[in-house]
Amino acid sequence: MKSHYDILIIGGGMAGASLACALLPASQSLGLKIAVVEAHPLPEGGQLRYQPSYDSRATALAYGSRSIYELMGIWDTLQTHLSPIRQIHVSDKGHFGVTRLSAEQEQVSALGYVVENHWLGRVLLDRLQQDDAANIDFLCPAEVTAVEPAAEQMDVGLKIDGESRQLSAELVVMADGGRSKLRERMGIGYQQQTYDQHAVVANISPDRFHGDVAYERFTDTGPMALLPLETLQGEYRCGLVWTVPDAEVEEVMALDDQAFLQRVQERFGYRAGRFIRAGERHAYPLKLVLAQEQVRRGLVVLGNAAHALHPIAGQGYNLALRGVVALADQLIEARKEGRLLGDLEMLQAFHARQSQDQQRTIGMSDRTMRLFSNSNPLLTLGRDLGLQLLDLSPTAKTVFARSAMGLDMPAPRLK
Repeated sequence: MKSHYDILIIGGGMAGASLACALLPASQSLGLKIAVVEAHPLPEGGQLRYQPSYDSRATALAYGSRSIYELMGIWDTLQTHLSPIRQIHVSDKGHFGVTRLSAEQEQVSALGYVVENHWLGRVLLDRLQQDDAANIDFLCPAEVTAVEPAAEQMDVGLKIDGESRQLSAELVVMADGGRSKLRERMGIGYQQQTYDQHAVVANISPDRFHGDVAYERFTDTGPMALLPLETLQGEYRCGLVWTVPDAEVEEVMALDDQAFLQRVQERFGYRAGRFIRAGERHAYPLKLVLAQEQVRRGLVVLGNAAHALHPIAGQGYNLALRGVVALADQLIEARKEGRLLGDLEMLQAFHARQSQDQQRTIGMSDRTMRLFSNSNPLLTLGRDLGLQLLDLSPTAKTVFARSAMGLDMPAPRLK
């Protein structure tokens, strides 16, 4: 452990570890000293093993996120345990609107990928423990107790191995998730809007192979997503994200497995086959959350600590990852120019660019959710005509697909 770091990242989860991986090449050439503070013990390096579990939670990666992980040098390892999305099927239950997207039509190998969170996390952390990652220190298990501004740096209080320590850093990045107590202590305010809905998340097995198809099914009680997962020991799996009104969530969670599968089948239909097994269920309230202050001198708030959005279209983590690489590019450029990494003007320029992406992505998910949750006959007709016209227009479909894949954004450099 050093007494001073150029960059101190609070949180070694997917966003924090991705930022460290994005900065890794430049940390060698530019001499960046980086620390990652994590509350949980670090998995032992050099023993990267996939640990299969039927109930593993998963994340949808856009095609553009694949390009980011290729630049970090981890894609070849990551792709050994993930499922490609080769088709996306969007439908409106009880109505005629439907749109289909395919990787073949868009001339890409896949529209996106579904990766289990624990596998992505292990691959990222394993990369940061390789021999060429000597510029990155892991401080864990540890807790950040205070972050205070000082002259041209941030002072950081840390509790590690039962002892209190004081560190300093040019830049502190808060990537400690949506339940961070530290951000509250620092007085970072948030805009918050509830949807009066819960997401019920579970893995379920259809009686047939999913065919690498992802489904987005809009119903009168909220959207349902079904994501293709890797087959486990001969058993087909899909990841279910079911949006349920708050008033119904307790009833849904109390159903036995057979009744739960019947309810899902009734809501979703038989397009993906007959559902024959349900795994462990989780439910969490859906809120739109946006940090009002994402940069200060010497401080950046990143990932779920900065924003949370409705899971419709699965864009939450992809938005966070774009923020990660945009920050990495900004910091690399600043170091090359000899600027302080905590320079407020530089960080404000970064936030101004990311704010446009955030507003666009959050606005799209929020408007889509509200449009397809509305039972007004005119709106219902309009949205179904829109889906049908999109399905019939190759040009419009390509524009929509490129946006969903994250290919309409500037490519990161990371060097």
